[in-house]
Amino acid sequence: MRTWFLHPLRVRYQETDQMGVVYHVNYLNWFEIGRTEWVRHAGIAYKDMEARGMLLPVLDVEASFRKPALYDDWITVCTHVPQMTSVRVRFESRVMSGNLTETEGDRYKGEEPPGVLLVRGGTNHMWVSRDWKPVRLEREAPEWYEKLAALVNA
Repeated sequence: MRTWFLHPLRVRYQETDQMGVVYHVNYLNWFEIGRTEWVRHAGIAYKDMEARGMLLPVLDVEASFRKPALYDDWITVCTHVPQMTSVRVRFESRVMSGNLTETEGDRYKGEEPPGVLLVRGGTNHMWVSRDWKPVRLEREAPEWYEKLAALVNA
């Protein structure tokens, strides 16, 4: 059973094109918001990780577009981590229509979040130092590794 962390957003005008449809690159921004909020659920701020010299760059990204989000729509960014080691982490993302937190709270347990799927995707990341050398989070920040691992298994 997967745990999805839910973060609602309202589509802003600047995120849409002339047709009022969300421009595709904005979904990647929303994936990043989902990742940042997932880390925050573990009690860790991204800015603290970066201040400590721990970076988490994207290695690859994929997105599959099903239905468009439109200006002023409520959407929910749903984030799940299916794989995490002390070096790499994979985030799965779903952008769903509507504000799921109104009925589900900030988490949903199930294979897929409920509702209408707009976009599904994911990103793969590697922990690196400021000089872009791979690092083991378990060694560099064991307290963070424990918190993140606990969230993966929540």
